[in-house]
Amino acid sequence: MRATMLALLIGVVPLAAQAAERPGWAFPVTDKVQPAVPADDGQAKTAPGSTKTYTLKQINDLFNPPDWYPDIHPPMPQVVAHGEAPNVRACGACHLPTGTGHDESAYVAALPVSYFIRQMADYKTGARKGSGSMTTIAEHISDADVRAAADYFASVKPRPWIRVVETDTVPKTYVGPGNKRLRLPGGGDEPIGDRIIEIPEDEQVVLNRDPRSGFVAFVPKGSIAKGEALATTGGNGKTVACAICHGPTLHGLGDVPPIAGRQANYLVRQLVMIQDGTRTGPSSALMQQVVKNLTIDDMLALAAYASSREP
Repeated sequence: MRATMLALLIGVVPLAAQAAERPGWAFPVTDKVQPAVPADDGQAKTAPGSTKTYTLKQINDLFNPPDWYPDIHPPMPQVVAHGEAPNVRACGACHLPTGTGHDESAYVAALPVSYFIRQMADYKTGARKGSGSMTTIAEHISDADVRAAADYFASVKPRPWIRVVETDTVPKTYVGPGNKRLRLPGGGDEPIGDRIIEIPEDEQVVLNRDPRSGFVAFVPKGSIAKGEALATTGGNGKTVACAICHGPTLHGLGDVPPIAGRQANYLVRQLVMIQDGTRTGPSSALMQQVVKNLTIDDMLALAAYASSREP
């Protein structure tokens, strides 16, 4: 026990003897063969209640992404709204001006400033891997812009974004450009198995980088209850109760980040990467002991429970 606590304090905790194999459903990669989709007609798109219009080319401009509803978030600093070409994408392109992000990115609204800054430092040093785009950004962004982005997203109020549904079957899907999981056109349904399948509530809204609606995370039946038991009790020593560090409502504690209402697949990815050593650094040192004995099914259940909570 003393050796474990000492390891935790100095940030050197041995990883699991055999880390769980990465589940493909949690690490989506754009499918080589894509279903046929209508060609871009070049016409400007609109959104209900917005005075803005954008073409698809403008929507996909990573240095000038759309801001459909400027009145629902604070004024964005330059790095969030536009970034710094050619290497620093606008934060709002992937994480949206509301900080809610997409399944393949992260929900960054209300992250503690110190935690946000530390993650960028970990990407820069290579302590945190798993995202080539974030590594490139971290290598080129200025300290002032990191701080501006951290301050901005810390000030953005979190809001419901993920609807968790327990089910036996899910829509057939494919992984589209940008690693986005989408419904397969005319694809029907299939058994969920031991997976989380996370897709947009409204596909066109998500593809338009419109922050009006988020995602539905389909999980196997019983996942939320199993996750709650693990999260609240530690599973008879298998892990550590989440509330100890993340707070009783999972809304964060001090500079420990909130995990309630975040993307389920994103949470699984982080647990896997901490377990297999892809994600290290000061922020992950204490988590290594927490995830050491978790199976993929445990991670799935924990993510289902955390995602189902109010952010």
